[in-house]
Amino acid sequence: MSEQSPRPRKPGKPYRRPQKDPVRILAFEALRAVDERDAYANLVLPPLLRKAREKGDFDARDAALATELVYGTLRRQGTYDAIIASCVDRPLREVDPPVLDVLSLGVHQLLGTRIPSHAAVSASVELARVVLGDGRAKFVNAVLRKVARDDLDTWIERVAPPYDDDPEDNLAIVHSHPRWVVSALWDSLGGPRAGIEDLLEADNERPEVTLVARPGRSTTEELLREEAAVPGRWSPYAVRLSEGGEPGAVAAVKEGRAGVQDEGSQLVALALANAPLDGPDEKWLDGCAGPGGKAALLAALAAERGAMLLASEKQPHRAGLVAKALAGNPGPYQVVTADGTRPPWRPGSFDRVLMDVPCTGLGALRRRPEARWRRRPEDLEGFAPLQRDLLRTALESVRVGGVVGYATCSPHLAETRAVVDDVLKQYPHTELIDARPLLPDVPALGEGPDVQLWPHLHGTDAMYLALIRRTG
Repeated sequence: MSEQSPRPRKPGKPYRRPQKDPVRILAFEALRAVDERDAYANLVLPPLLRKAREKGDFDARDAALATELVYGTLRRQGTYDAIIASCVDRPLREVDPPVLDVLSLGVHQLLGTRIPSHAAVSASVELARVVLGDGRAKFVNAVLRKVARDDLDTWIERVAPPYDDDPEDNLAIVHSHPRWVVSALWDSLGGPRAGIEDLLEADNERPEVTLVARPGRSTTEELLREEAAVPGRWSPYAVRLSEGGEPGAVAAVKEGRAGVQDEGSQLVALALANAPLDGPDEKWLDGCAGPGGKAALLAALAAERGAMLLASEKQPHRAGLVAKALAGNPGPYQVVTADGTRPPWRPGSFDRVLMDVPCTGLGALRRRPEARWRRRPEDLEGFAPLQRDLLRTALESVRVGGVVGYATCSPHLAETRAVVDDVLKQYPHTELIDARPLLPDVPALGEGPDVQLWPHLHGTDAMYLALIRRTG
């Protein structure tokens, strides 16, 4: 074999080098990072796209396609795994992960996009030749040709059990969520099948980018002058960027006067800031402040009243992010690196306290679709003691007559009402405040007194908030 020939040639069939497709190679690299390093796509993808643009490989359409391939594949992973499993002669766990990533990208192009079937198969096989080699490319070709014979609805009917036989397993495959997550969300939501289906489908939609105009530093009027900007639905400080809007290009965001923040997070901060108080309103605390979005909004709202905010964060690098978000706040503030379960401040020091506790993040599956496949039911047991300890700290940190906001980005009952109910049994001199009137324009907030937001009802992350007043 000559040095120029990569492999022996068959008579009459000259070797053809695989065609490198920068878009699909980048999507494959992002999926590998998510799988191998437990990375998050929203952190991995932007630098990959930026590097590709700098090299001149990408234009805006390429970037949009790469983004769709990565997020679409991750969101529909459960459905696609079930389809692929029916087309291979071995358990999926025995398929090499890089091969499975190429297959999943191909299945998404076949069943989840408008890319013609022949082009989806051809592009996926070429990708396999580049990143896997000719041998495994033949396997990819064989599997994808089977998948291409039917559309998504036909495949789902084939691989999902009938709803009447197993409702949760049916919904898990149809809407691509782990079964235990379907069960937990259904318990939290309650109601008929239509409600849970709407929620699961909302989790699979691309979320809008929402900005927050930080009071005293920016205004919604300024942000609305940006191309593709429209008002928020609920928060007076929110502006949404329609598809294609780039927050990094907004001057107020680059300068820190505005930020990227889901409207649900804004509403949590606003409800705490607007809760009725007995006595002074001078010292506020954000006890789990990283990465700083809620702290920046709270500090700005506090400044309007002449109050100060103490922002506390346990992780030093996240405390640095909080300091960056607060830089330039028009009023007094302080950022400290501290463990919220062993606080350095005295009990009863604050008038308002926000404790947005670490959680499973099941309320933000639109933004981090890979999280649904990483979380396990046993994760709840790991978070439970910390969530209770942090709420106890909040209740001990607030003065009599002051208000605590307990928040999570999860609707799971074990992380929301169960935590509040358990802790308040130990603190008889407290009372729950009805948080719903504090968000007067927001519908469908639940039975109260706590508040649960939902992607399918409010277009926000599934944020939970309970407001508690210390009475003695």
